[in-house]
Amino acid sequence: MLTNAARAFGTVRPTFKHPYLPHTAESRAKAMAVIGCNRDEGCDLFMDIPGELRCDSLELGEAMSESQVHAHFEAISNKNMKASEGPFFLGAGLYRHHIPTVVDHVFQRSEFMTAYTPYQPEVSQGTLQALFEYQSLVASLTGCDVSNASMYDGATSTVEAALMAARISRRKNVLMSPSLHPQYSEVVNTYAQASGAIVPTTVDSKGCTDAGFDALIDAVDKKTACVVVQNPDVYGNVHDISALADKCHENKALLVVTVPDMASLGLLASPGSKGADIVVGEGGSLASPMSFGGPQLGCFATKAKYARYT
Repeated sequence: MLTNAARAFGTVRPTFKHPYLPHTAESRAKAMAVIGCNRDEGCDLFMDIPGELRCDSLELGEAMSESQVHAHFEAISNKNMKASEGPFFLGAGLYRHHIPTVVDHVFQRSEFMTAYTPYQPEVSQGTLQALFEYQSLVASLTGCDVSNASMYDGATSTVEAALMAARISRRKNVLMSPSLHPQYSEVVNTYAQASGAIVPTTVDSKGCTDAGFDALIDAVDKKTACVVVQNPDVYGNVHDISALADKCHENKALLVVTVPDMASLGLLASPGSKGADIVVGEGGSLASPMSFGGPQLGCFATKAKYARYT
């Protein structure tokens, strides 16, 4: 009886080699036969990998304690250049910001977690409150009427804005500023190749001043779905988008403005107030720390008349 109980709770060492892998030798052989792999251990699957690059075994060395592992990886990470040691360039989209200590205390307040009743924690209610505060902030910063609850990052937000403009205008031509972040342009082009819903073109500045804005104004026509510009642009220049917005609206096209640093809108005039129809951007500067580029977010806002377009 004791043996059965011990076996049920896993205290008896299994007789097979890998207790957490469900595959038997027979099931592996059957799977390899189906895909035409006849060599032991599935080596045919790795034939395209040069032999000198293959790792046949892991030499992990002696076991370490938790503190030793932490010290080991810290020593490895110290070989890298820290964010605080490197230069930061305007318009590039990821920056070092001071995050006040009060930020941690604000988002840990009870109304963002258990706002429904004092005896029945309703986390969903706190989530709704947090989303309301976030969307209100983004709408205020961008000068738009409505905001969603964030996108993946600034680049994908830019793509979604272009796709939205194409649906609204029933056109495909998307004009992109030559001073748009090159990674944003690449993402737009990648989406365009996959979906075929938009035809993006980076407008040649043709020697025009103001980082190609004059060339963009000249390029807008009746076939344009939208114009995508960045402000501040990738070179750190700040632009007045009013004339470009007027030209877009004359041709029933939309103006999409992407902002690489949403915190900059605390100082600059909002794009919405200058005629932008859709405002997107990178929201990592809104109290998110730099952590290998991971904890970023894409902001997305627009005018109320576009909120129900599909």
